[in-house]
Formats: sequence, C-alpha cells, structure tokens
Amino acid sequence: MSDFRAGFAAFVGRPNVGKSTLMNALVGTKVAITSSKPQTTRRVIRGIVHRPDAQLVIVDTPGLHRPRTLLGERLDSLVLATLSEVDVLGFCVPANEQIGKGDRFIAEKLAAVKKTPVIAVVTKCDLATREQIAQQLLAVSALADFAEIIPVSAVGDDQLGLLADLLIARLPESPPLYAGGELTDEPEQILVAELIREAALEGVRDELPHSIAVVVEEMGPREGREDLLDIYAFMYVERPTQKAIVIGPGGARLKDVGTRARQQIEALLGSRVYLDLRIKVAKDWQRDPKQLRRLGFYD
Repeated sequence: MSDFRAGFAAFVGRPNVGKSTLMNALVGTKVAITSSKPQTTRRVIRGIVHRPDAQLVIVDTPGLHRPRTLLGERLDSLVLATLSEVDVLGFCVPANEQIGKGDRFIAEKLAAVKKTPVIAVVTKCDLATREQIAQQLLAVSALADFAEIIPVSAVGDDQLGLLADLLIARLPESPPLYAGGELTDEPEQILVAELIREAALEGVRDELPHSIAVVVEEMGPREGREDLLDIYAFMYVERPTQKAIVIGPGGARLKDVGTRARQQIEALLGSRVYLDLRIKVAKDWQRDPKQLRRLGFYD
C-alpha cells in the first residue's frame, strides 16, 4: 500500500462561508451541523473521506472572526492552533460575496503558516453567476500565492471530486488513520447535542444563536427496550428573556425544536429516540470561564 495517502485537511474561513456544508458533501453524510446563522460551528469536527487510494480526514473549524467574548477568543485560538497541525489547508471564500476585511485577515494568517500548502476554495458557486465566479477567482488570486484555486458547489456537487483530488495529492504516503467504516471521530453525545442546537437555531432571532449551548446529560437504551434510546439534554441560554423566546407561546417552539431534533437524531443513530429537552439559564456563560468549562469549551 505504498501509494496510499492519508492525512488531514482543514477548511478555514470567516463565519458562514459554507465550510460545514462542504465537509458534509465530501464525506457523503452529515457530520457537522449547518445553519444560515454565522458562527454555527463551535468545535473542531473531523469528517473522514474513504477512497481506494486514500483516506482524507477533513477538519471543519469555527469561523475566524474578531472575538467579542471569551468564547469567541477560545474559538479563534482553536482555529489558529489547527493551522499548523494539518497537511493541507482549504481557504473558503463564497462566490456570491465580495472579499472583505475578514478574508484578508485570514489570508494573512495562512500566509504565515509557511510549511502548509493552501488551496483557495471558492464556495457557493450555485448562488453566483459565471461572471461573479470569474471575478471572485481573480479577487481571491490577488490575496496570496495559493497552491491552487478551485470553484465548487457543495449543494450542486460541482467539482467536489476534483477538490478531493487536489487535497489528497498533498497528503503524505501513509496507511489509513481510521477504520474503514468511520465517518467521524466525534462522540455520539456531542453529535446529538449539535443536532439539537441546529434545530434550535432555525428561525430564532439574530442575537440568540451565540447564546445557545446544549449538553446531553444522559443517553442510553431504555431498560428492557433495545429499540428505544432515552436522551436527556439541557439547552442553556444566557437570560430569562431568551428562555422565553426558545420556549415560544405555550411551549410550541420548544416542542417543534424537540421534534425536528429527534428526527435528525433517529436518522443519525438508526434507532427510535425519546428526547427529554429542558432549558436552563446560565447567566452570561460566554464570558464566564467556569461555565465555559462546564459546557465543554476548555482553555
């Protein structure tokens, strides 16, 4: 297996440029939650692409941004630490938005990582005209001297195979790093918590997404029922007013969140699920080191 390649590629970019959607499309299943809300991704999530000639481990990172909270600072530190630990970087810029300060800031950070090749990925090409895509390719090429620049559409499955080829060509020769059937190394409880948070993000006010955290307290088969999984989870918000928004009139919104989350969890785990979802207020948790640790955001 001397020609076999295996290694890590990280997708980097500002919030909401399609990194998670791109990773899910390459892996072929949902391993990272997606949302139209910026800064949906809060963890470094790994998705695994298996091919006869290679194993590509894609690292999806939180969007780099100018942090306003302790949580934001920790997410940025997480991304920057990842840059030098992978074999190749994918710098994601959407085709339908003009290059901005955030993109230039990230391009400068990537240029400082001397030993790691960077492929610029122009995402969301299904949302742009041919002229817009051509203009964006020129604008991206002016940012830095990238190893490659490639336009893709994760939704339209356009040029994803070529992107995988370009990333894999820059991996070292190596035996597989993960067993053949694995698509992610994320623990199931983390994946379940993320699916609940994704359901909660749909349709909420702009200020709420950053204030929602989810912790699965308990998860396991019901006694005497191997076909039914009991999941007990808490959703944390920062203020009582936010709790009221998530619950909704007569509890309708929380019920809808629970229903949509349960359907996604059942699809993920292949089992019937009973989901007990409750809300707690953890005042200003994004700025509190103790609460950040309790909710899984470590130093």
